[in-house]
Amino acid sequence: MKNILITGGAGFIGSSLALKLIDRGYSVTVLDSLSEQIHSENPEKNSPLYQRILGKVKFIKGDVSNRKDIEKSIENQDAIIHLAAETGTGQSMYEIERYNRVNVSGTALILDVLVNKKNGVKKFVLASSRAVYGEGKYQDSSAKIVFPSNRRTDLMEKGIFEMTDDKGEIIKPLPTSEDSKLHPTSFYGLTKLQQEQMVKLVCPTISVDYVILRYQNVYGVGQSLVNPYTGILSIFSSQILSGKDINIFEDGLPTRDFINIKDVTEATIRSLEMDAANNQTINIGTGIATTVKSVAENLVEGYQKDVTVSVTGNFRIGDIRHNFADIYLMKNLLHYEPKVSFSQGMQAFTQWVVKQPVLENDFEASLQEMKQKGFLKT
Repeated sequence: MKNILITGGAGFIGSSLALKLIDRGYSVTVLDSLSEQIHSENPEKNSPLYQRILGKVKFIKGDVSNRKDIEKSIENQDAIIHLAAETGTGQSMYEIERYNRVNVSGTALILDVLVNKKNGVKKFVLASSRAVYGEGKYQDSSAKIVFPSNRRTDLMEKGIFEMTDDKGEIIKPLPTSEDSKLHPTSFYGLTKLQQEQMVKLVCPTISVDYVILRYQNVYGVGQSLVNPYTGILSIFSSQILSGKDINIFEDGLPTRDFINIKDVTEATIRSLEMDAANNQTINIGTGIATTVKSVAENLVEGYQKDVTVSVTGNFRIGDIRHNFADIYLMKNLLHYEPKVSFSQGMQAFTQWVVKQPVLENDFEASLQEMKQKGFLKT
């Protein structure tokens, strides 16, 4: 395989992946709509993500929900890495049609074109998400493995944020493996699950190998600093550098598995190149749970800014409490284990951010929007 199409290839993960593939001798085509939510206004001139790939890839400005754009993009391609998606968990709960159109219908259209138009595509790599698990794997007080459903709003309104069993006892989060129950708690997660199901169903019928990568929380140098709906490192950084205090949801103790973009790109390329990954679903994470509160405190310390980190007790409908990856398959199929520690990644990230212009990310407006729609509880 020589020619690679990356949908959403001007985004954070996509542009980083494109540059690394080019360094390895691949020819890369990027299909991207240059969404203002990610790239800000006038993206052809103002988007650092777009500028970093300009002149290095064959760029097609287009939409995954447009058949002509898809047909043009897949010409002479050997493989597709499908990253294009709307990704805001909270936003997905009230932008349902848009998330369905881009994530579900867009993926269906790509598969439809692959089935009905002659092409040379041999492999399809899908960027999925930890969101398909909803709340991940837990162990209850009797040592039984359980997969709890979404948390009860009435309990969270009382400040009870941890997952509990039927007796009201707190249960213990475990690393979530790929064979865990799939039960998304957000519409975004549902669209990613639908993507997975379509790829698993269609690709074998046309002799195209697939790989499904369930990314955890990807962060690092180059990520968008203007999108107010995704990326807590970016959101917190913009707040801190603007001198605004950080208000954290719940009790500050939800955990996430943060994986650096360098590790994500390497794992993704290995999934493209290695036959052992064919027709497999693989978690891409570190297996380490980090609290949201510690992230905020580390960023404040890193930027050396005099701002306050406050725990608000507010919460969003659709947010999960804990989810960190079991990375056994990543280690054994891709022969890869993350190399960048969170402290190393945070240091590189903050050093990069302070060199960027401080841009308004409309985070406060996004919170008001969620509150008005009834999905942010205060």
